[in-house]
Amino acid sequence: MTTVNRLRQTKFVALSLLTAAFLAPSSESKAQQFPSRNITIVVPTAPSTPPDIITRVVATELAESEGWNIVVENRAGAVLTLGGSEVLKHPADGHTIYAMALPVSAAPAILPNMPFKLESDFAPVIKISTSYNVLVVNPSVPAKSVADLVALIKEKPDKLTFSSGGFGTPAHLIGEMFKLQTGGRATHVPYNQFPQAIGDLLNGTNHFMFITTLPVVDMINTGKLRALAVTAPKRLAALADVPTIAEQGFPGLAVTDWVGFAVKSGTPGDVVSRLNGAINKVLAKPKIREAFAKVGAEPAGGSPADYGDLVKSQMAHWAKVVKDSGI
Repeated sequence: MTTVNRLRQTKFVALSLLTAAFLAPSSESKAQQFPSRNITIVVPTAPSTPPDIITRVVATELAESEGWNIVVENRAGAVLTLGGSEVLKHPADGHTIYAMALPVSAAPAILPNMPFKLESDFAPVIKISTSYNVLVVNPSVPAKSVADLVALIKEKPDKLTFSSGGFGTPAHLIGEMFKLQTGGRATHVPYNQFPQAIGDLLNGTNHFMFITTLPVVDMINTGKLRALAVTAPKRLAALADVPTIAEQGFPGLAVTDWVGFAVKSGTPGDVVSRLNGAINKVLAKPKIREAFAKVGAEPAGGSPADYGDLVKSQMAHWAKVVKDSGI
């Protein structure tokens, strides 16, 4: 090859590289271009459940503040994994979001054929909310404290029942933790619908339940249910007279429920950052705190890494509970 040809080839390669660099979108421009179409948030629970309400509150405010078109879809079932499977059918570009909640972190231990790997198939975006449960009993149950209930369960093994809105729900998982840590033997009664679980608790068919706080505050105040303890680290304003479960000698039963967003693994990091930043701004608004309070929740926020660490720790925690309880 002559010197002239070498120079021509060098100029051609340099020009090609320069053109490619100019035409290829930078990380910053990808974030600026996002979203390029509707964003769909897949909620893996039924409509009007706390994760669904919380997600819709965030989606509405996000659409208003960012000008994004957002659609919320419900794909309930299989310990919240049907929703995750739906998200994985779509491109890894941030336009389809998985609204995860606590039960999905127990799903790998519960389901024999888990449809995906939570730790590798999804990229964390942000923790949306925290909430807590309250241990309530039907008034016919003579227990006035957690210790009373434990004593009663041990006195009548397998006779007392606790209800939940379904297998693998927080009410079920915390109930199994309760049995493990107290050594009591009570029977779990799962329902397909959350209202049915509350209904049979109210009519005395079942004896106790760990339940999200908001739906039962009025029932507690009117004496339809008796509250023994909240699973929060400190007393809740809505139930100021109800002690924490740690105050009553059971610190291991302090459980925080949560909802968070994730996207398909492989989504560009700048898109994840764009989503994280926009949602953090929304969660900082007073009206979001007020809206969350109506379902007994508090806004969370933080970095994708923070949320990823939470999911990993929750997976390890609930895997042990599932194994030890044999559920």
